[in-house]
Amino acid sequence: MGSFAFWGAGEGRHTDMKTIEELAARRILVLDGAMGTMIQRLGLAEEDFRTPELKDHPVLLKGNNELLSLSRPEAIKRIHEQYLAAGADIIETNTFSATTIAQAEHKCEHLVRAMNVRSAQLAKEACAAFTARDPSKPRFVAGAIGPTNKTASLSPDVNDPGFRAVTFDELVAAYAEQTDALLDGGADLLLVETIFDTLNAKAAFYAIDEVFERRGTKVPVMCSVTITDASGRTLSGQTIDAFLISMGHVDLFSIGLNCALGAAQMRPYLQVLAEQAPCRVSVYPNAGLPDQFGEYRETPEVTAGLVGEFMRAGLVNIVGGCCGTTPEHIAALATEAALHAPRPLPVPA
Repeated sequence: MGSFAFWGAGEGRHTDMKTIEELAARRILVLDGAMGTMIQRLGLAEEDFRTPELKDHPVLLKGNNELLSLSRPEAIKRIHEQYLAAGADIIETNTFSATTIAQAEHKCEHLVRAMNVRSAQLAKEACAAFTARDPSKPRFVAGAIGPTNKTASLSPDVNDPGFRAVTFDELVAAYAEQTDALLDGGADLLLVETIFDTLNAKAAFYAIDEVFERRGTKVPVMCSVTITDASGRTLSGQTIDAFLISMGHVDLFSIGLNCALGAAQMRPYLQVLAEQAPCRVSVYPNAGLPDQFGEYRETPEVTAGLVGEFMRAGLVNIVGGCCGTTPEHIAALATEAALHAPRPLPVPA
C-alpha cells in the first residue's frame, strides 16, 4: 500500500504523484469541507436544478446537488474557490451521488457522465487558478465517489433477509462509469468515501482497478469509512480493525474516517487506523453531532481544537470536514495543521 507506479507522460497520467507524496511527507494536507452545507446556504429553488434539457422533467429535482454542476456551474465553482481560499490542498468534486444507481430515483441516469466530467472540470479550473497564483502550494482535485443509496450486504426488506436491492456487478458497472468520467474531467485523485458497506467499497475499488488497467494509467486512491454509531461498527457490521483488513488488497494513498460522528467521538477508531494502517491516515468529521433540528452547531474553533488533538498526537496525515463544515472550519483546520507534523508512514517489515 501507498506506493504508485505510473506510465509515462502522454499515456493518460493526470498528476505528478511524487508531488503529492512529497507534500504529504512534509506536512499535513488539508481536505475541503461540506458541499451540501454550502449549497443549502444558497437557498436555491427547483428551477435552479433544471437545465434546459430538464425543463419538463417529470421528477422534482431540488436537492439533487450533482445536477448543479450542469445547471449552476458558477455556484459550484465558487464553493470550490471558497474552500481553496480557506487553505484546502485537496477539493472534492460535486459527485457524491453521481452514479446511475443513485441517480435512478431522480430519473437522471442519462446525465451521470456529464455530471462527473463537468464536476471534475470545475474543480480542476479552480485548482489551476489557485496553483498558478502560488505554485509553492499546488492544489489537487479528488473525484468524490459515494456509497450509492443501496447496500450489497443487507436486505432493505426485513421480511426477506435474502433479498438484495443491488448486485456486485451492477455496482461495478456504475462505479466504472463514474471513474472514467472523473478521470476524463481531470481528477488528480479518487476518493471512495462515506463507506458504510464494505462490499460496496470492494465493488468501487474493483471498478477503479479495471478502469486503470484499461486506460493504462493510475492516480492515487483514497478511502474513507463511516462508523455509524457508538457500537464502533459500519452499517454492514464491521469493526474498524476488520475494515482495515478488508482493504488490505487495495493500493491506497490514504485510509480514514468521515461523517456520522463528530471529531470527539472518532478518537478510538482513528487510533486503530493510526497504529495499524500501512498508508496515510485521514479524518474529516462532521461539525459535531446534529441537534434535534438536524443542524450542526460545532464552531470552527471547536472542530479545529478537537482535530488538533489528533494532529498533536501524530495520528493523521490528512484533515478536513464533512457535514456541517464550512470554509471557516477549513480555515481553522489549515491554521492548526500548519503547527503539526504529519503521522510518519510505517516502515515495511
